[in-house]
Amino acid sequence: MKVDAAVLGGVGFSSFIEGSAKIVNTPYGDVGVYIIELNNKTIAIVPRHSGAAEHVPPHMINYRANIWAIKELGAEKIVATNSVGTMKGHNIGSFVIPDDFIDLTKSRISTFYDKNTVHVDMTEPYCPQISKCLMDTLEKKGLDYSRGTYVCTEGPRFETRAEIKMMSMIGDIVGMTGLPEVVLARELELCYASICTITNQACGLTDNKITADEVVDELGTTQDILLSVLTDVIDCIPETRECECMNATQGARL
Repeated sequence: MKVDAAVLGGVGFSSFIEGSAKIVNTPYGDVGVYIIELNNKTIAIVPRHSGAAEHVPPHMINYRANIWAIKELGAEKIVATNSVGTMKGHNIGSFVIPDDFIDLTKSRISTFYDKNTVHVDMTEPYCPQISKCLMDTLEKKGLDYSRGTYVCTEGPRFETRAEIKMMSMIGDIVGMTGLPEVVLARELELCYASICTITNQACGLTDNKITADEVVDELGTTQDILLSVLTDVIDCIPETRECECMNATQGARL
């Protein structure tokens, strides 16, 4: 079975999935993957919050297993969905295609190379080909989107007012699941890009406190739109890779 691409889904994404998961064994643990046919392509869907718990919190997600499972299935291209807060006044329900990131996580294992030294280049961390497909699709659909820097925090708590004040000086959106996925994908020479849904103003930017229910409710209003976007993006992704993602480890090993 040839898998053409993978979708790494965030909160609420599993509600679109039917049938039973295929269990993929990896050196880092088992991963439940749903295989679907979409636009005459075979797509692997990985709900990142699925696992032994009902909903695995961001800091406990088995990121290495998820990315390894995608590689094991033969997929070379990943489209990730992430829910984020805005630090720059984006419209709620709009989208951001990140072009850079800042990693403020603390305890996550962020490499496959524990026994070898491999310095992959992250100057352009998100695949330009898939990012362009995402932007072209959003443009054609007339949807509100922008580019920006994704700041990833450890979670599971929300951030403090002071933290958001600091992070807003260096980034545009804040979330808890974008890292280390993008780094791990690069280490395995996979293409990875993300579409982020703005679900809320970042903490401390409004008079109201942020709740998990608010995030889930906003995702509920945009999920049909997001699914439509992903369907078209899968069709847009070229079969031949022309980016540098596939050469990430060349010259990186000591």
